[in-house]
Amino acid sequence: MNATEKAERLKLAVQKSGRLTDNSLELLKNCGLKLSRGRDQLMGFGENMPLDVLFVRDDDIPDLVQEDVCDLGLVGRNVLEEKRLEMIAKGHKPSFTELRTLEYGRCRLALAIPDGFNYEGARSLAGKRIATSYPFTLENWLRERGVSADIVTLSGAVEIAPRLGRADLICDLVSTGSTLQANHLREVETILESQALLIRTPVELPEGKQEWVDRLLMRIDGVQQVRESKYIMLHAPRSALPEIRRLLPGSESPTIIPLEGSGDRVAIHAVCRENVFWETLESLKKAGASALLVLPVEKMLA
Repeated sequence: MNATEKAERLKLAVQKSGRLTDNSLELLKNCGLKLSRGRDQLMGFGENMPLDVLFVRDDDIPDLVQEDVCDLGLVGRNVLEEKRLEMIAKGHKPSFTELRTLEYGRCRLALAIPDGFNYEGARSLAGKRIATSYPFTLENWLRERGVSADIVTLSGAVEIAPRLGRADLICDLVSTGSTLQANHLREVETILESQALLIRTPVELPEGKQEWVDRLLMRIDGVQQVRESKYIMLHAPRSALPEIRRLLPGSESPTIIPLEGSGDRVAIHAVCRENVFWETLESLKKAGASALLVLPVEKMLA
């Protein structure tokens, strides 16, 4: 690879291990990327696209993109917001550009209290010790509500802080809530809703790189469109068409095909962009549909 080819390759920062790693790699695979990872596992080489993947700590991703070390980054909104507020607090101007909100990594940064804590709104937090790994996000939330509390910054194991006597309550990421229950904690406030984001460098990209960014975005849009989409085929009498159109979930105008030798019956093909449940199929059958077939959609470009 010569210097020009190397310069034209995109660099994408991805969490090396954690909540977003598997889904991020799955997204890239679904976008057509064939990735060859090096021996140290810290960098992957795109064999069929000019895209290299750097595997790093999630809280390093905003800095790598902001400083133009990487052109793109896949990161959680929780990490990006914490970094943004930290930069503002230190007198720096954040300049991340969010390209896409992605449909994975959903969680929330929430306040959780132990058994016996009497919570009656944000004012109940005045003077309390709150353990968190997101001190800037929590401080901003408290400041907006005019509450002064002692923030105890921890890098991990936040949920056990009240049991160890290090804090009165916690502010931590919550997905299913099972970790809170296991530690006798109860969620009372959502500080921030989070999911995965694709961000880009503030520096203008060369034409070749920008072309591939645009192609990647188009492919991501296609992947996200089909994530819950299904292709439905069925037969039905023409008289049932209005009811069947109503029942097809998230569908645009279906394709209607006359059935050979059956003047009053047609074949209906439709892409449904919402989940197709058994109840939907049962309702379609009750409306007069038959020979129902539901297929997954692998790729779709609008």
